[in-house]
Amino acid sequence: MIYEKCRDILLKEFELIQNAVFVQEKIRLAVTDREWALFEDNLSAMNAIENKLETLEVEREQLFTVFKTLVHQQGFSDNLDSKGRFYALVSLLPETQRNDLTSIYRSLKLEAIKLKMANNALLTYLNGIKSTLRDFFDLAFIERGGKMYTKDGTHFSHDMSSMVLNRSF
Repeated sequence: MIYEKCRDILLKEFELIQNAVFVQEKIRLAVTDREWALFEDNLSAMNAIENKLETLEVEREQLFTVFKTLVHQQGFSDNLDSKGRFYALVSLLPETQRNDLTSIYRSLKLEAIKLKMANNALLTYLNGIKSTLRDFFDLAFIERGGKMYTKDGTHFSHDMSSMVLNRSF
């Protein structure tokens, strides 16, 4: 039962991460094409994926706790991170189940790395644009003192990294 539940959670997480990679690409295209309504829609979709992933993560952590209670094993320490608890769990499973779970887990981690790389590439692109705009406005409009404003006239923060990082996981 532990094996099936863990496999089910990992497969759901893998599917969500794949969806997040797809949505991240749509976000990148929306930014480069300046489709701001589409950008907002995709950010909402990414937030929904993030919420589902958080729920699955809690469920996986509960599974680790149940497993620890069932086996009463001293080696299953509270000091282990989620990766350590995962490998402690699979180390006690039969070889075929262990190989299956570790394969899914590695695939999940690879997809998460792809997503992180896509986020970093988008952040680099946005920072390049921000830097170019700031340099242009600093040279063209010396009197404004390096400040940028939104279309509503409010001061615009120079730190755009939180816009992307708050939407990633």
